[in-house]
Amino acid sequence: MPIDPAVALGAELPAQEFSWTSSDVQLYNLGLGAGSRPTDPGELRYLKDHAPQVLPTFATVAATFHQIEPPRVSFPGIEIDLAKVVHGSQEVTVHTPIPASGKGRTVTRISEVWDKGKAAVIVQESTTEDLDGNRLWTARSSIFARGEGGFGGERGPSESVELPDRGPDAEIDVPTLPQQALLYRMCGDRNPLHSDPDFAAAAGFPAPILHGLCTYGIVCKAVTDALLDADATRVAGFRARFAGVVFPGETLRVRVWNEGSRKLVTASVVERDLAPALADVVLTVA
Repeated sequence: MPIDPAVALGAELPAQEFSWTSSDVQLYNLGLGAGSRPTDPGELRYLKDHAPQVLPTFATVAATFHQIEPPRVSFPGIEIDLAKVVHGSQEVTVHTPIPASGKGRTVTRISEVWDKGKAAVIVQESTTEDLDGNRLWTARSSIFARGEGGFGGERGPSESVELPDRGPDAEIDVPTLPQQALLYRMCGDRNPLHSDPDFAAAAGFPAPILHGLCTYGIVCKAVTDALLDADATRVAGFRARFAGVVFPGETLRVRVWNEGSRKLVTASVVERDLAPALADVVLTVA
């Protein structure tokens, strides 16, 4: 049985100890498109030698940055074919600005398993500390596994975000590069869905798609640049639901509603009649 909720729920995965360098942060920022305005002082904050500024979304790759093998969906009580899996949602909360280099330890557990009928949703929660025990960030993510539902579990709650009944306060168009996925995969996500046309076709896509976490980081950066003076230390948290695919080379239209310490956001694809890319997006300001 691919999913056994009785085994999976509450299961704690082996702790990960890892380190990252300022070069890792620079490469991650380049993978999000940093440097497209190479004389802009705000843009150059992301690419300083030794002390590049760090977006909270770097937390999503910090522990896996140097992996060179495709990921596996293999947890206690869960064994799923990678081709059936897409990222469902991601949330990161930072407890202190992430340093440009450091060492950390992450503990992850399976917190929820939901039965959507034709699919299953597996939710992981993780806490990351430095090696002195100081909390750095917490994260919550879900994966959507097609064809793995029907095991008799609960469907789970809705976490939708209601947008204000008015037009957005800001609208930003962000182009992606044709090679964006090939660059971003250097941050550790070597899933062939993002690089191998044959694998993508077998998964039902006409071409390799952009990593959802790349779109996630691009949108966080765009809102930070446009509304927070490109100051990543002002971002306390960022969450989003992955609502559709993005193909490298497409343009993201990012719309923002300014609700004080919360910025409510949507991201859609310009070239495909504003097909949704991210939904239920909330950037929280420190």
